[in-house]
Amino acid sequence: MSLYRLAADAVALAHASYVAFVVFGLVAIVTGLAMGKPWARNFWFRIVHLAMIGIVVLQAWLGIVCPLTTLEKTLRRLAGEEDIYGTDFIEHWVHRVIFFDLPPWAFITAYTLFGLVVLATFVFYPPRWNATGKK
Repeated sequence: MSLYRLAADAVALAHASYVAFVVFGLVAIVTGLAMGKPWARNFWFRIVHLAMIGIVVLQAWLGIVCPLTTLEKTLRRLAGEEDIYGTDFIEHWVHRVIFFDLPPWAFITAYTLFGLVVLATFVFYPPRWNATGKK
């Protein structure tokens, strides 16, 4: 297995991790807020989460291809792979989970709506500097 392919798999895994943090981060925030958990208002967690979805929404509106996607495709090409959706376990499942065949407007709409939900939780349940739950 080439070093380029390993690097491409690592990028795909990082990409999936980014998506998981954004999606499951919102689930954790909403659940934590509903349960009155102080960590759900942690300033750094909330600001990083908001910034991450903000980047996705901005890229979508500007028509910018995600740099992680570009890097992965480049690495796969350098590894001599023609089809980025090959049969390798990591490559296959990571792509099945985070990539869908829909028109661009569907992604822009979904990212924007998701970003607005994240922003709404940020505005209506703002983060706090001291959100550790300790007295």
